[in-house]
Amino acid sequence: MKRLPPWLIKTTPKQANIRRLRALIPNIHTVCESAKCPNVGECYSRGTLTFMILGDICTRNCAFCGVTNGTPGKVDAEEPEKIVEAARRLALKYVVVTSVTRDDLPDGGAGHFARVIKALNRAGVRVEVLIPDLGGDERSIRTVIDAGPFVINHNLETVPRLYPAIRPRAQYRRSLDLLKFVKGEDNIVYTKSGIMVGLGEREEEVIGALGELKESGCDAVTIGQYLPPSRSHASLVEYVHPSLFERYAKTAKEMGFLYVASGPFVRSSYQAEKLYEVQKS
Repeated sequence: MKRLPPWLIKTTPKQANIRRLRALIPNIHTVCESAKCPNVGECYSRGTLTFMILGDICTRNCAFCGVTNGTPGKVDAEEPEKIVEAARRLALKYVVVTSVTRDDLPDGGAGHFARVIKALNRAGVRVEVLIPDLGGDERSIRTVIDAGPFVINHNLETVPRLYPAIRPRAQYRRSLDLLKFVKGEDNIVYTKSGIMVGLGEREEEVIGALGELKESGCDAVTIGQYLPPSRSHASLVEYVHPSLFERYAKTAKEMGFLYVASGPFVRSSYQAEKLYEVQKS
């Protein structure tokens, strides 16, 4: 694995902050830990995280992702209230919820997402969800919309040329169509998506994907550096210099995105509450 450049070295203690959060919310899955996010120490030090529902075993095996794949277990019917209690303990007023992909469930887990969203809404917590593609099923997507989240995030992850290698069971067009459906005229849900760079994509391909996201009605976009979770995952092609992240941000802002986060450590849920702050201003 390539040596980290100086702009990718984190100094925030990780293990101590993980232990502190774990003591507050035992038996709750977070994508921060499951996906081996490099920001886990920083975010946990601020008491923020991304809850991961529907277990910690994914039915897909994307080449970039650190989450374990295999046969998932039974859905925890008590999970919505567990998430609410965890949010209460952490004094969170803005919560991000994601999940593993559950292709084994008839609705892809949409009904469970809806129950979690509604439970948090009842508790006075604003909710952003980062959802899988739900097989592109519009009824399942509508179930999530109707539950009333503030933001629905669904990541493109990479440019279309790299999908066969990086996301072999996903479809670039299906993900764009999901975002377009969410942003239909009959709802006011904010939409968001994210792209990783450093996988061998070309600059013009990233700009092209940004343009297609904007055409789909996407409100917010995140662009971050891909870092392999292990040697068995997709190989890193390059560390993208911060100056290119700045160019991507400038281009996306010129396209008219409501909110843009672009930088080496940016992840789809990193400082997610800033979109809410932008919307209020």
